[in-house]
Amino acid sequence: MSTTREPPEGRLLVPSLLFVALVVAAVGSLGAPLITSVATTFHVSLDSAQWTLTITLLSGAVATPVLGRLGAGSHRRGTIMATLAVVVAGSALTVLPLPFAWLLVGRAAQGVGLGLTALMMGVARDHLPEDRSAPTIALVSVASTIGIGVGYPLAGLLTDLGGVRAAYGLGLFVTAVAFLAAWRSMPVAPEGRSARVDITGALLLAGGLFLVLFLASEPSLWSRHLTLAVVLAVAAALLLCIWAASELRSKSPLVDVPAVRHPAVAGANIAMLVGGVGMYLLLTLITRYAQTPHSAGYGFGLTTFVAGLVLVPFSALGFAAGKLTPRVRERIGGPLLLAGSAVVVLGAFALFAAARSSLAELFVAMGVLGFGVGSFSAAMPGVILAVTPHSETSSAMSFNQVVRSVGFSLGSAIGGLVLSAGTDTGHLFPTDSAYTTAALVGIAAMAVTAMTSLALARRRAPETEATATAVGAPSQDGSRR
Repeated sequence: MSTTREPPEGRLLVPSLLFVALVVAAVGSLGAPLITSVATTFHVSLDSAQWTLTITLLSGAVATPVLGRLGAGSHRRGTIMATLAVVVAGSALTVLPLPFAWLLVGRAAQGVGLGLTALMMGVARDHLPEDRSAPTIALVSVASTIGIGVGYPLAGLLTDLGGVRAAYGLGLFVTAVAFLAAWRSMPVAPEGRSARVDITGALLLAGGLFLVLFLASEPSLWSRHLTLAVVLAVAAALLLCIWAASELRSKSPLVDVPAVRHPAVAGANIAMLVGGVGMYLLLTLITRYAQTPHSAGYGFGLTTFVAGLVLVPFSALGFAAGKLTPRVRERIGGPLLLAGSAVVVLGAFALFAAARSSLAELFVAMGVLGFGVGSFSAAMPGVILAVTPHSETSSAMSFNQVVRSVGFSLGSAIGGLVLSAGTDTGHLFPTDSAYTTAALVGIAAMAVTAMTSLALARRRAPETEATATAVGAPSQDGSRR
């Protein structure tokens, strides 16, 4: 009696999808724990060193919708491999002994890889059976989020041992491994797919997103050059409005705007935007608080490596939530899961606001945050893909990833603004109460996220009942209608 054996590339597919999503997220976030070391190594200001993170987010946000559209066509495998090649080349630039400008070029190239997450979801939906594709897509989404915390401890340790180049060397190694894994396992897209990139739409969207993320990444611009900031904000809004209008008329739109306007998709993206603000805000607050020296009257003065260990509960419980969420979703709808996850993150904010006098309390708050973020990330794709055709998976999820990037950037900026406002004149660090104020802002953001998700759940309930009635499902009394 013979049995059908799965080919090696099939067995490698799911691990490769998760590994690529984890790697591009971890490498993209490497700039955060290395900002001070970069400033010291390259003899640049902290504001300049901050661009090693900012430019990665910018290039990722611009590349994501373009890659999502290319991933919807027949050249998806080629797009994945070419993108990973760019990431590997960028990683090499960060390691080579080149001037600071080349480091920024390398970080921008690494940021392009952030657009691969949506393509990994598209591959899973096209090439895995339904009982495996949904959990895999959920874990890909989780990996793209918890990957933010995975690289922090290792980057800090390598920086302490061998300098900033050694930390970036880790990025080169894992991206090279990801390239080889993708080369071995990524299948070609199903036949009959075609995708053209709307160049005009791509340029308009790139310009609008660049201005939005630039304004979010430079909070000092609003306090020092308010008029310029307002002009740039208006320009960003105009570019995005023109982009939306052009997409509606385009025969090959970069993003399917009518699909994005679907109540389920629009509600999910609003929840992602506001929720992303809160999630990244708390991540920023806790890591910054942990590294504040005792001389400020609070904080623990942790080194980069030890502060990175605070993120271990975030990643561990985030992954656990990602594994658990698909099972829970069989009994609870996706929007309700989003609402519940938002409440969990709100609870993490409340813990941080009320108790942060010991490292143990920070670990608990970070663990609760990780569980909420992991559950939220795992539930999000199911809400969007429930009303999205298979052929548009990459495009729909790429837009959601862009929204997430904007939310994360706004969360970081809002945290900086609140803490800056709470810093007394002549002092280097904000007051302890400024962290409480920032936590209250986060609580408000997660409350809005929870209410948006509940509204989405209430809207979907009548639609589900109407669908069940249309196909002759049994009514509550057990009879057929």
